[in-house]
Amino acid sequence: MGSQVVQTLRQGVWASLTGGWYHDPDQNKFNNSCHLYLWIFLLMLPLSLHLALPPTTMALSIYCSAITAFFILIKVANYRLHVLFDEGEAVIRSSLSDLSKAQDKKSNASDACSAGQVLSTAEQRPLAVGLQPSPEPSPDDLSSPNPDQAAPLLQAQQRPPSQAEREEVRPASSSGTANMEEDIFEPTVKRIEDSESSHTRSDQTEKQKSSDNDSEKEQREDEEKEASDQDTADEGLPPSKGSGDESEEENQVQKDPSDANNNSLQSSQHDDDEFVDIPELPLQSSEASTQEKPKQKIYYKLRLFPGKWINILYDRLTLMALLDRNHDVRENLVAVFMAFLVSFLGFVLLNHGCFKDFWVFQFCLVIASCHYSLLKVHHHCVNHLQGHNQLVAYSRAAYFCIFCTLIWVLEQLLIIKDLPISNMYGVTIVCHDALSFTYCFPVTFLVGLFPQINTFTIYLLEQIDMHFFGGTAATSLVSAVYSILRSLLALSLLYGFCFGALKEPWDEQHTPALFSGFCGLLVVFSYHLSRQSSDPTVLMSLIKSKLMPTLVDSEEEEEEDTDIKDPLPEKLQNSMKDILLSDLVVCSVAYILTFAITASTVFLSLKPFVTIVLYALAGTVGFVTHYLIPQLRKHHPWLWISHPVLKTKEYYQFEPREDAVLMWFERLYVGLLCFEKYVVYPAIILSALTNDGFALSHRKNCDVFLTTVAGLKLLRSSFCDPSFHFLTLLFTLVFFHFDCPRASESFLLDFFIMSIIFHKMRELLLKLHFILVYIAPWQIAWGSAFHAFAQPFAVPHSAMLLLQTLLTTVFYTPLAPFLGSAIFISSYPRPIKFWEQKTVVDLSFGYFYSFTSTSMSPGCDDNNLNSIFYEYLTRSLQHSLCGDLLLGRWGNCSAGDCFILASDYLNALVHLIEIGNGLVTFQLRGLEFRGTYCQQREVEAITEGVEEDDACCCCEPGHLPHMLSCNAAFNLRWLAWEVMATKYLLEGYSISENNAATMLQVYDLRKLLITYYLKSIIYYLAHSPKLPTWLKDESIQEALQSYTKWHHIERDPQVFSVKIDEDYVHCLQGVTRASFCNVYLEWIQYCSGKMENPVDCDEDSPLVTLSYALSVLGRRSLGTASHNMSNSLESFLYGFNTLFKGDFRIATKDEWVFADLDLLQKVVAPAVRMSLKLHQDHFTCLEETEEASILYEAITNYRSSLVICHESDPAWRKAVLSSRDTLLTLRHMIDDGTDEYKIIMLYKRHLSFKVIKINKECVRGLWAGQQQELVFLRNRNPERGSIQNSKQALRNMVNSSCDQPLGYPMYVSPLTTSFAGTHRTLSSIGGGALSLDAIRTWFCSKWLRLVMCMYCNSGVNMEDVDCGAGGSLSVSHNRPSSVTSNSLSLYQNRARSSHSRRHHNSGTSPHN
Repeated sequence: MGSQVVQTLRQGVWASLTGGWYHDPDQNKFNNSCHLYLWIFLLMLPLSLHLALPPTTMALSIYCSAITAFFILIKVANYRLHVLFDEGEAVIRSSLSDLSKAQDKKSNASDACSAGQVLSTAEQRPLAVGLQPSPEPSPDDLSSPNPDQAAPLLQAQQRPPSQAEREEVRPASSSGTANMEEDIFEPTVKRIEDSESSHTRSDQTEKQKSSDNDSEKEQREDEEKEASDQDTADEGLPPSKGSGDESEEENQVQKDPSDANNNSLQSSQHDDDEFVDIPELPLQSSEASTQEKPKQKIYYKLRLFPGKWINILYDRLTLMALLDRNHDVRENLVAVFMAFLVSFLGFVLLNHGCFKDFWVFQFCLVIASCHYSLLKVHHHCVNHLQGHNQLVAYSRAAYFCIFCTLIWVLEQLLIIKDLPISNMYGVTIVCHDALSFTYCFPVTFLVGLFPQINTFTIYLLEQIDMHFFGGTAATSLVSAVYSILRSLLALSLLYGFCFGALKEPWDEQHTPALFSGFCGLLVVFSYHLSRQSSDPTVLMSLIKSKLMPTLVDSEEEEEEDTDIKDPLPEKLQNSMKDILLSDLVVCSVAYILTFAITASTVFLSLKPFVTIVLYALAGTVGFVTHYLIPQLRKHHPWLWISHPVLKTKEYYQFEPREDAVLMWFERLYVGLLCFEKYVVYPAIILSALTNDGFALSHRKNCDVFLTTVAGLKLLRSSFCDPSFHFLTLLFTLVFFHFDCPRASESFLLDFFIMSIIFHKMRELLLKLHFILVYIAPWQIAWGSAFHAFAQPFAVPHSAMLLLQTLLTTVFYTPLAPFLGSAIFISSYPRPIKFWEQKTVVDLSFGYFYSFTSTSMSPGCDDNNLNSIFYEYLTRSLQHSLCGDLLLGRWGNCSAGDCFILASDYLNALVHLIEIGNGLVTFQLRGLEFRGTYCQQREVEAITEGVEEDDACCCCEPGHLPHMLSCNAAFNLRWLAWEVMATKYLLEGYSISENNAATMLQVYDLRKLLITYYLKSIIYYLAHSPKLPTWLKDESIQEALQSYTKWHHIERDPQVFSVKIDEDYVHCLQGVTRASFCNVYLEWIQYCSGKMENPVDCDEDSPLVTLSYALSVLGRRSLGTASHNMSNSLESFLYGFNTLFKGDFRIATKDEWVFADLDLLQKVVAPAVRMSLKLHQDHFTCLEETEEASILYEAITNYRSSLVICHESDPAWRKAVLSSRDTLLTLRHMIDDGTDEYKIIMLYKRHLSFKVIKINKECVRGLWAGQQQELVFLRNRNPERGSIQNSKQALRNMVNSSCDQPLGYPMYVSPLTTSFAGTHRTLSSIGGGALSLDAIRTWFCSKWLRLVMCMYCNSGVNMEDVDCGAGGSLSVSHNRPSSVTSNSLSLYQNRARSSHSRRHHNSGTSPHN
């Protein structure tokens, strides 16, 4: 615990104050010294220049030039060294300097040492290495060098000889020792261009001389540098050690790097095994055994000029510990530019005299921290709550530049005497107020109030777009920039029209046409922008498919080749296409109507009457639509009534089997919502625009721009989400007409300002509700001892808590409970999306891969396997969520709301991110099927009913009919969540599982499975289109000659057994062709008779031979996969699961099958899977094993209606996402020490969910608290108090839904957009999207009906009319229905159950 606190203080607190510098004991002295002196230089340079030189341009130029040159030098050297390590040449040399020094000190001999003594020591070195086991490198060894060394040296530099050297060293004969002595001291790695390509034995004398000369030269150089060897020898080479450290060095020597460039520390087991076999040679003397072993140094050749280079003794890991790596030239240029900008802006403020006395030093410390973060950044110093990405290094410097620029601009503006606006709302803008931000730079980074610069950019642009332009939430940086740019473009066009219309005054009897055109464009732009998503990906893909179809076709061909084409992108493009076509018609009509209404001066002539009627209408419709109906549909209306007042048809159904029925109150809700969005609020805003425009035409000021902004924001937000507009309108009228009438500017601006204030007030209420519910003393859920300790300290913290609540509401930042306790602290601002990571799903597998990808193993828990169900649930929500929200089935919703969908085994958190006009962008987070104890307690809390509670305080007097008791009503009010619906239907899969061990425990059942296996092989063989080719293939026939003989016996006792093989002959101890024909010939003949072109199928036919050979191959593959222990149940299940996955181990006898792999892939592999289904049906339909016709029909039906494959097969994911009715698989589960095989069966049906709405500020606060606790405070306790169950806040479920590794969700979906046009029920109310094709179809139908009526009135026979006009109508419009009916009639002839009929009907539904 103490070391963790010290590490947090050092790497978290101190590094945040200094910009990333701290003393790291895991690093060597060289790196720590460089970091210290570098930081002191960056701190003292601006301070000394400011104190020594006058505040002139010369001082500014000196400082900026010095910093720029310094950064250029460091970045160029760092980049060049990394390129050297990537592409340079490595030379490994053996150093004998330490050995020579040890000999000189021991014997005081001359420099000319005896060659025999040196060679004897060289002989002993590889022997000592080879005879000792190679220890695995520890994490400390992998992360950093020895801190006690004077300069860095990786253990990889002290590696044993390579494989080629070991072969030379290995003594093969009596003369091998002499050869080894000659070759030991040669350079190990020679990748020099001018080196010799080959060496022969005739050059051994010259090589020996060269080796001796190099050794003597190195000894002389080391003796000259002996005095400085203790500190910084060889640019990172550690000083030599005494004999007491020999054992440690020997262990380090054995770590053989796999790559010299990367200095990997992984050792090769194969090399170690070979090296251990070296025979032990006798030691020469006791003195040699105590001498220093020669070390190997890895040099890199740095080319300075053509033909000239220098050797660099350094490594990549040590360099990365010294300085951060910039991967390309662009990053280096950005870093140098940011360094120049920081130095320029910082020194400009110093020259202007903005800082005095101690604050000069403090500001120089801020400058130094910004500069240091561009060189060596620790992720805690930039933001300790978010992790690391490429933009971390620029965040602190970017914030510094932003604030310094604001200070400088404000300083220059305040100097101007005639500044148009010097105060806003009575608050004067003073430059010194902005200086406080720079003073608090270290502290703000310490407590994590600044996000990464990309997150801050998304947050800032999103807030501007939402509050000033009526936009929706941003999903990424590209999305934020795209949204703000299109809003500014629309605003610039509208401002031009508005300014032109208001240049000249106009009277009440005449509205300028330009102003009417402005109003029409305002409605058109607002409507179109509200219908578009903030993410331009789908729109760009649609444009790309229309403008560059060849490129799109090539991409589709690649997807078809991989057979993993996702249908979702095409569906999204079709929905976007329908929206654009509909907007073309609607915007044209809206422009004409708006132009006509505003030009008629109806708002001016009927001025007081029209506004009063519109206000009353908006309040009445809003109250009924957004308050009364949602309350009556809740599970507990007003938290007093025990059941919904407006019930759906599914409310009393136990297991609904059809789609949700459209109720009358849902039709009413949709009608009122459309009337409110498209009639009431546009009329109110147009009326206010007309009245304000008339007033503005007589006075010229900047209100024209504000009016344009207000009109765009109010219209656009009313189209997107008018849920709270009636309350905002009511507060606007009351406040500015009764409370503060003098503060009113105009109704439009008042409404605009109040919409922002009211939005913040709702956030404040949600935060206060979360705090009060979380810290309520009567429902305390202490998760640890710290929670009990912190509870009383939350009382004096209340005043600060209220201030934090107000500030976090203004800046839209989460308020997080510290370590899950009752003490709250503010976090950094985030966008509505909250999480910075981008989640994707790998289409090559059927599993969820987040930003931390989890590898799939053959035997694992079922969490990753079950993630496909959440993915299918996401696709179901993609079809229906937007329509269900428009129907009011989830209650009132706004951007950022969080819901939990709870069913029997599926529990998912749905985060609504963007709500537009006819679209919703959301993200689903699936929780574990079998969650922890805390999760189960919270699931019980949201599923248990309170209707039976009769308590009131301490007694139980009961409750009124259809009402809740006092205790139940009180407890429901002190929850951060609320049940919105109990019977919400979605398409999903129900899971049934059977234990395979139970079904195969008896030998007779295994024999039955083998029988089905062989019969399935024969079936797929007979139905293969390649069967004639296989029967005529000479290579196959030649390989199967032995199988044509009747006396051929397969006697492998590890494969064939009388216990599991029905055709086993006990007296012959094997399987013969005759026994095979006795059992399976009838089935072969029946399958052959069903072929379109029957082939010969008598006992001596090639078909029987091939069937017999494949049956032997299939059983032998099963035996091989079972490790030749098929009699054991565990081995049998293991082998069958291996074949089920498609992993076939072919024996030598069966290699003839490689003549055509379709024999395995199209015959044997599907037979394994089909046999499992047939074996499962044996327990329910025994007659299928009696008659060949029934078995044949069953296999045929299962081929078309059932998907059988392993869950790791991409076909499994494709089948699930294609909504196949029934699927079957075999799953190997290893969980808590249990090893089980389960047969999983999936049935598609309607699943019933409970919809629970959670306080979104509760979710954001708990998520932010987990980031702070796990990343900054480094709490790795899996049973920490912050994830313990808390029923009032669903703390465990919310925290477990965090992105990995903070949480442990089973599945996190990508951001998914749902469109209203894909909802099946909603289109029946309004008739679908309005487009030119829909209008033409409607007119054609009406025209045909008119023609039919004319024929009827003229006395024409009605039968002729029906045959003529009616027939043509049916042909033109009902052709898909006729095709569907024909396919249904064909299928019903062979269908076996109503379930299969329902499957085929749904399968052909796309034709409708």
